[in-house]
Amino acid sequence: MGAAQRAVRGLVAVLGCTGLGVLLWAAVAPDEERRKEMAKEHPKSSPEQRTERQQQNAIVMAAIKQAAETNENVARKEWPWSK
Repeated sequence: MGAAQRAVRGLVAVLGCTGLGVLLWAAVAPDEERRKEMAKEHPKSSPEQRTERQQQNAIVMAAIKQAAETNENVARKEWPWSK
């Protein structure tokens, strides 16, 4: 009987702490409008940043493609390298 009571008390304590945590999270979490505002204010969301990132990705992909077309170990070559 004592083990069952301890198990029930433990379960109630865990559920109570979890419920309290969820309530606190809901109280301090921003609403949908605030989340949209925060996303707009994010520095990486500007069009200039996106185009710069796309250019960097294109350079990296070109280097990967060039490395895939050769049988040499390109990790040991001096940069910039070509076939």
